[in-house]
Amino acid sequence: MGQQVGQARAKALRMVLAGTALIAVAGCMGNEATRDGFAPEKPATTENMRTTGRFAERVQSGGETTPIFGFLKRGASETPTRNANSLQVGENLGAPVVPAQPALAGGTGSKDGSQLIETLLKRQSVLDHSTPYGKVAGAVLAANSRAAEAELRAAKLRNEAASKNWLPTIGPAITLSSLGEMVASMVIDQVLFDNGRKKGERAFAKADVEVAAVALAEDTNDRVFTALELYLTAERARAQAAAGSKAAARMGEFTYIMERRVRGGVSGPADLQVLRQKLAQTENTRSSDMETARTAIAELNAMSLRPLGDVRGLASVSLPKGTTALPILKAEAEMERDIAQAKLSRAGFLPGVNARATVTDSGTDAGLTVGAPNGFGFGTKASLKAIEAAKDAASRRVDQASEDQARTQRRLEQTLVSLKRQQAQGEGLVASANANLQLFDRQYQAGQRPVMDVVRVFETKVRTDREQIALRYEIALVELQLAHNLGLLVDGEDI
Repeated sequence: MGQQVGQARAKALRMVLAGTALIAVAGCMGNEATRDGFAPEKPATTENMRTTGRFAERVQSGGETTPIFGFLKRGASETPTRNANSLQVGENLGAPVVPAQPALAGGTGSKDGSQLIETLLKRQSVLDHSTPYGKVAGAVLAANSRAAEAELRAAKLRNEAASKNWLPTIGPAITLSSLGEMVASMVIDQVLFDNGRKKGERAFAKADVEVAAVALAEDTNDRVFTALELYLTAERARAQAAAGSKAAARMGEFTYIMERRVRGGVSGPADLQVLRQKLAQTENTRSSDMETARTAIAELNAMSLRPLGDVRGLASVSLPKGTTALPILKAEAEMERDIAQAKLSRAGFLPGVNARATVTDSGTDAGLTVGAPNGFGFGTKASLKAIEAAKDAASRRVDQASEDQARTQRRLEQTLVSLKRQQAQGEGLVASANANLQLFDRQYQAGQRPVMDVVRVFETKVRTDREQIALRYEIALVELQLAHNLGLLVDGEDI
């Protein structure tokens, strides 16, 4: 009788094992959105076989298809589609092709959605694709290695794994008995009550995905801003080099006039030497500007998909109101992750209940286990207080990030106001410098002014023009810094 009961228990346990294994295998197949983003489909190996997304189908006569595995049947509204990034040599290209999805698509990689990732996807860039800024941004994004995207993919996979941590675990065990015999067994462990530990693991993994998503958005915005900064450096240097070429040509005329006056004995050689030095300085400044432009363009081309030396001009940038900056979003995501970590740590100090069954050749053993993963000690009370303090610290970091963001934004706004004021005043100074130069030039033609007086006025005019050119590009750079500070240089769908 006892033997029959033991056999019945073993049979029932084997059925539980089989069912649990089936659940685990089905769970390992993953979320459809995650598999589409991270596990490219295998190419067809024969003419009558086609792989489309998560569907493995056998092509029959008449174009009909039959799923190879029953649990992979395609829904009535689903059509065979392929991601363009997963096309490989030898693959059946008969199925329609869909464009690649953004890295942020698919949410957190599990069934739980993310409001933060949805917010990132809906963000709109302040750069128009038809403007010079948009062309530069598009070229550098096309050549982006996207190292942060790999971390996001890893975080999504970790979240997908954590979303199934409520399932029982199955694993073999080998025990060496006191008699020197090896005993192999199969162990099934199912958590019944853990004070929210498994839930905390899932919350932590989800928050980790959100942190990685914001980090990817920041990395992409940083790359675009670096490229635009190089572009503005090149544009400023080219504009100043063009003005320097005109200044060098005019200074050459003054030097030529002075050479003829020295030959005629009207002026001394000292004035000619001074003019030659001024001409050399002007040409050196022009050459430095040209070298700066070439260096910036070379660095910009190194990080872009195509050469950008022919892109010229500036563009206007208007910032929308009510946009939350990326650093604040990241701080909020990190706060959620820290709070989840605190709950996870707290659950480790509280007792939990596990059901465990062990199957060996000699029979089956099942029972309940009660215990705390971290155990109890003299420092347990302090550890629990530290966990609660960590929650408060996470909230304070969000407040600090908001304050730092506001300070940076206000500083840039005031800098922009100051630069625009200087530009407006500089336009008046340029007009005054041009009027003075024309007056001195007429007086020189009438014999009322020496050449050196005209040269000094001309130098003032050149310096004013150069400062005005610099102000124009400094204003453009600050406008881009404001957009970069908010994280608005890239569309969410392009991340």
